[in-house]
Amino acid sequence: MSDPGAVLADLRDECDELDGLVAGLPAERWAAPTPAEGWTVAHQIAHLAWTDRQALRSATDPDGFRRAAREALATAPLTFVDDGARAGARLAPAELLAEWRATREALLRALADRPDGGKLPWFATSMSVTSMATGRLMETWAHGQDVADALGVTRTPTARLRHVAHIGVRARDYSYAAHQLTPPAEEFRVELRAPDGALWTYGPPDAAQRVTGDALEFCLLVTQRLHRDDAVSVRSEGADAERWLGIAQAFAGPPGQGRAPAGSGRTGNG
Repeated sequence: MSDPGAVLADLRDECDELDGLVAGLPAERWAAPTPAEGWTVAHQIAHLAWTDRQALRSATDPDGFRRAAREALATAPLTFVDDGARAGARLAPAELLAEWRATREALLRALADRPDGGKLPWFATSMSVTSMATGRLMETWAHGQDVADALGVTRTPTARLRHVAHIGVRARDYSYAAHQLTPPAEEFRVELRAPDGALWTYGPPDAAQRVTGDALEFCLLVTQRLHRDDAVSVRSEGADAERWLGIAQAFAGPPGQGRAPAGSGRTGNG
């Protein structure tokens, strides 16, 4: 996870895969509802374009980003992210797609030009180039899942999921904090079966609290694109491990409503 070049290459591939899903859509399909309540395909792409734009500003104009972030957090702390998605979704599909393409390409170049040892400001923290790229990949994959679900497309999982799994594991304590809970003091063991059959492992092998299962289902769970009840391959050993799986989130911000259990009829908020 420490090579920014490799992560940036995977980020480019993840963006290109999602681009391939929407590039040929007729205009009316951009208005298709996604599992995130109130969000269409256009909202999903607009959100990615808006967030990529913020990351680009962070990489190229850190002081300007800090000023804009302070203003957003002071004036519309609960809505500024959704406001950005709504504004972008009002663009014509061709214009929105062009905006996303240009912004993400500029971001990839800017991150490639930055030394990884420095820190980039972000809304609640600061992060390295590698962490920023990993975060953008996670979001692109997660919102891409919303688009795929809206279009009835089943995506083939790739080794790029390791970045999403990595953030999901690393964000364990944040998940507890987001729910105003104290995280357990001990580390957990996480063992995930990758798409190619390899085993991705995290944490001490002898940990009492353990999570095992399919990497795709784990990634869907920690990005809240799958309800815990439906993550049938993801198993826990220990009460703390199971509690974590019920609140896990790989993204920053307040807890989301997430996906409803299959067959419940309720939509999630993404």
